[in-house]
Amino acid sequence: MKICFHALYNSINEIAFGTLKEQGIDVIPFLKKMLTDLCKAYLVEAKWYYSGYKPTLQEYMDNAWISVSAPVLLCHAYLATDSITKEGLQSFEEYYPNIIYWSSIIVRLADDLGTSPYELKRGDVPKSIQCHMHDSGASEEEAREHIRKLIDATWKKMNEDRIAKSPFSQIFIEIIMNFTRMAQCLYQNGDGHAVEDDETKERVLSLIVQPIPAPK
Repeated sequence: MKICFHALYNSINEIAFGTLKEQGIDVIPFLKKMLTDLCKAYLVEAKWYYSGYKPTLQEYMDNAWISVSAPVLLCHAYLATDSITKEGLQSFEEYYPNIIYWSSIIVRLADDLGTSPYELKRGDVPKSIQCHMHDSGASEEEAREHIRKLIDATWKKMNEDRIAKSPFSQIFIEIIMNFTRMAQCLYQNGDGHAVEDDETKERVLSLIVQPIPAPK
């Protein structure tokens, strides 16, 4: 644990130093909040698991959109842009902007659709599918269909916020949109992240390694 902590501590300080040097903005409080929220969300899920508690779907989602780590990943992506503003950082620190929230909801639900069988088998809290089944008495397939409808509805809200007034640059907005699309692609046929399969491997090879044939 000490090694993990020191690695994280050094990485965060390295990121913060680079941002301060290049853009003159101290992002330590920003990064600290993101990681604190993530750790608190993990702790909630650990307590649920070890106590055997089954949360409602609403309880689960209130915590799981953070525990999926999308806000942390997007905050790092924001710092990688050259358009960081104090207003943008403040919006993260005081409240999570809607577009970050909607993206995180979609990532979580897509993740659950693809990974819940594997995660429950190796030991984890009930996912959104199981929470809805427990709430409503629905079958697994009915619950999965409900989650798909929630994803569709959340995409509509996210598209509305895409064109709304925002403290973020258009570049970062597109990063959020593409991040969300990528999650759905990754989990559409199972756990494309943690479980090795030929489909995910072929997609990565096709996108990054294999050359695109030139038209004749």
